[in-house]
Amino acid sequence: GDPLLNFEIVKYITEYAELCNLFKKKDLEFVICTNLTLITEKHLEFFKKHNVQISTSIDGPRNLHVKNRPLLDTSINSYDVLIDKIKLCRKYLGENSVAALMTTSKFSLNRFKEIIDEYVTSGVKTIFLRSLNPYGFAKRNESSVGYKMDMFVENYIEALNYIIDINIKGTYFIEYFASLLLTRMLTPFSTGFVDMQSPAGVAISGVIYNYNGNVYVSDEARMLAAMGNDKFLMGNVHENSYQELFNSEFLHSLIKSSCLECLPECASCVYQSFCGADPVRNYSEQGDIIGNRPSSELCKRNKKIMHYVLSLIKKKDDNLDKVFWSWITKNPRINDKVYRELP
Repeated sequence: GDPLLNFEIVKYITEYAELCNLFKKKDLEFVICTNLTLITEKHLEFFKKHNVQISTSIDGPRNLHVKNRPLLDTSINSYDVLIDKIKLCRKYLGENSVAALMTTSKFSLNRFKEIIDEYVTSGVKTIFLRSLNPYGFAKRNESSVGYKMDMFVENYIEALNYIIDINIKGTYFIEYFASLLLTRMLTPFSTGFVDMQSPAGVAISGVIYNYNGNVYVSDEARMLAAMGNDKFLMGNVHENSYQELFNSEFLHSLIKSSCLECLPECASCVYQSFCGADPVRNYSEQGDIIGNRPSSELCKRNKKIMHYVLSLIKKKDDNLDKVFWSWITKNPRINDKVYRELP
């Protein structure tokens, strides 16, 4: 459920974490994921005081967003509420305080340009064009909301070209997945993107603590548990020590089994340096953590998109290069004519 349904717990966690960090001195950040329906000025005052960032969902223009995210109270339009609440958040927290993600249902296909236009109009600077993950509602309702991966890739490539054109014409706007790939392809730096690491980022780059103290190797593992499968449960904070959670034989085995250099087909794949392993998704789709690449929808998506991005790099087009480096560096001025002409 939405965390704002239990705001007292949100406050407690935030304040307790800040108290602990007076001694731990960690880089501590807070992000709250919410559909914004319940957010009020009281919440925003607290978020401003504690530097809490907001992540929400924009699935596209009005009719598409409502189709994907209807409210139980049909007299309330989820899109209208969302836009009003985004304005309220920006009033309190600043123009760049709200990040957004989209869910690509079958209703989104062939409408990516409209979705991108909605993001640009809403003042959001990035979009992550993602295919559906095989968990939870998406898995249970695949026949009504799902689609073939080839259809997604076709739509993605068309959308990426549209976004590049928007940038060349002067509007800075990032497609997040392409920016991740470009960073992997053109720089020596890691992206920190858990789903594309080798060995897999599970329990290395992050873990998920559930409300009952259960600890999972990733959010996808938690979603799998919600479907009745605790395959990737590390343990429980009330029952297990830190060493038992993070130095277990289970975790060692999982990470050893997720190095691309050791996986069938991945070991000899031309895209190996840019890709990563996802044992949780392999298990969800194919029944084992190694997976079978020829029948993997994720592998199919990654290969086709990587091939296309590399073909754009190969063009050695000055405008394309400036757009790509502005995404990699998160510096819009690289693509700014005045900036380029400075001595």
